[in-house]
Amino acid sequence: MSLQRKIKFLALPALLLAFWLLQPRSFAATPAVGEKAADFTLKTPDGQPVRLFELTGNSRVVLIVLRGYPGYQCPYCVRQVHDVIEHAAEFQAAKAEVLLVYPGPPAELDQHAKEFLAKQNPLPAGVHLVIDPDYSFTNLYGLRWNAEHETAYPSTFIIDGSKTVVFRKVSKGHGDRTNSAEILSELKQAR
Repeated sequence: MSLQRKIKFLALPALLLAFWLLQPRSFAATPAVGEKAADFTLKTPDGQPVRLFELTGNSRVVLIVLRGYPGYQCPYCVRQVHDVIEHAAEFQAAKAEVLLVYPGPPAELDQHAKEFLAKQNPLPAGVHLVIDPDYSFTNLYGLRWNAEHETAYPSTFIIDGSKTVVFRKVSKGHGDRTNSAEILSELKQAR
């Protein structure tokens, strides 16, 4: 093969690789401790908007990402939310709002979220559940668990009044979730 043919043969793949590398990426990184949290607005199952930065204006926010609706109600999520609700008064005393994110496929996600809350409704003051039907938040925070019967990596963040992440735990499996005792301990340390 002549030198000119070798150059032509290698030029196209090199150009394609360069083009791909220079494209903006839509892959978001999960915010680390010490980084600013990205703002977002999601709606409750009843259609009421909830904005993260409005909640952080008056208090800290415990942001809990559930698996939501991966085709069934996750028993680990049910247990975790029940634990949070049982300790709602303690979260309120610690001046923390709890924001639960329930992701899943858009079809009837609001209805699935209402079913999820059937035994928990109404939620106590300071505890909010929002849905993420198009994974906009889940992708923004780099938490999309893109596998069959999965939605998001179960995660917990504590975000302070300056909108900075002061605690983060991301589980790469169904279990290993934060519980209220662990979160409340972190809230006391992060004063």
